Amino acid sequence: MRALAELELRRRRALAPRVTLLPHQVPPDGDWLHWILLSGRGGGKTFAAAKYFDDYARANPGMRGGIIAPTLGDARKLCVEGETGLLSFNRTIKFNRSWGELEWPNGSKAVLFGAHTPDDVERLRGPQHHLVWFEELAAARELDECWQNMRLGLRLGERPRVIVSTTPKPRKVLKALLEDSNSVVTRATTADNPHLHGSVRSELYKLYGGTRIGRQELSGELLEDIEGALWKRELIEDSRASKVPELTRVVVAVDPSATAGGNECGIIVAGRAGEHAYVLEDLTLQASPNEWAKQAIAAYHKYGADRLVAETNQGGEMVRLTIHSNDPSIAYRGVHAKRGKVLRAEPIVALYEQARVHHIGSFAALEDEMCSWIPGEESPNRIDALVHALTDLISARKHVEIKVL
Repeated sequence: MRALAELELRRRRALAPRVTLLPHQVPPDGDWLHWILLSGRGGGKTFAAAKYFDDYARANPGMRGGIIAPTLGDARKLCVEGETGLLSFNRTIKFNRSWGELEWPNGSKAVLFGAHTPDDVERLRGPQHHLVWFEELAAARELDECWQNMRLGLRLGERPRVIVSTTPKPRKVLKALLEDSNSVVTRATTADNPHLHGSVRSELYKLYGGTRIGRQELSGELLEDIEGALWKRELIEDSRASKVPELTRVVVAVDPSATAGGNECGIIVAGRAGEHAYVLEDLTLQASPNEWAKQAIAAYHKYGADRLVAETNQGGEMVRLTIHSNDPSIAYRGVHAKRGKVLRAEPIVALYEQARVHHIGSFAALEDEMCSWIPGEESPNRIDALVHALTDLISARKHVEIKVL
């Protein structure tokens, strides 16, 4: 029976395509605890992590593994079903898509997890693992709590291990891992992957080569704070929260775009509890006025907001009309910003310095803009919406109900 099982396994393996690893995808030697694959977009980090995970599962019958990504959907689409996911080169794996569970012919198993909500954090509280793969760690919203719960469950076998594949961002967990003596770091750039189509690679470098975002997203560099930027990463990290207290007020703030093909429309949801403010969601999008209005209105009702605040410098009365044509019940307040953007932003930065503003989880795009914007440059729409939301919430003026016009 055992001989027949081995023959069947060999037959199934023969169905899988041959895999050749690039130099930066070869697993490191030694007794490491963390293998950290830092790479630019398209550098091949997901494939390298998936290949190591599969090889480990095949070589260790009965292995219990975990695969974590920023969301549960990301874990399924990128790590399992994606073009460089597990199923792309091992067709013998049984994947229960509904349950997010994988099983190898030799009895090895793995479960998918997200890192986006408090419920994701709780799912990681009980399971134990021999091996964990954390995909795009730096983009995880509930990173600190997910890492903590995962690490407490990483206790099976003589040498449990973690693979981290991510585009680098200065998150506290990632920075600590890079300094850990138990970590081995492999670095690669977008240009290091010859399998990426040449025209795609050329276009990416044409658009972002020589820019700060290109250094991060293409070269895989871990970029620290920018000199002159109003916000610092440490301000945000030190006050980050995972749970929302009972809020006394919630506002949705909009920095509108006039056309579908123009700038993004900044949409930020924030709430207040006592003297503290909480950033709840970043819903910024590029869309027509009617589409961003629907997005903002949906957020207004989802969070039970008591006000929608919108900048009217560009759109004027059009902004209010767009909102109320979709839902006349919205309590609306238009803000015509007379002061410069730096003067408006500085009091909000002071609130961060006083640890009175807390991000519920991580908002990568918003935080990147906050920590890269230098006064004198055009401020991104996310920042403008954030400033309007927090100004309205923490303003010294007493809240006056705004009647619908």
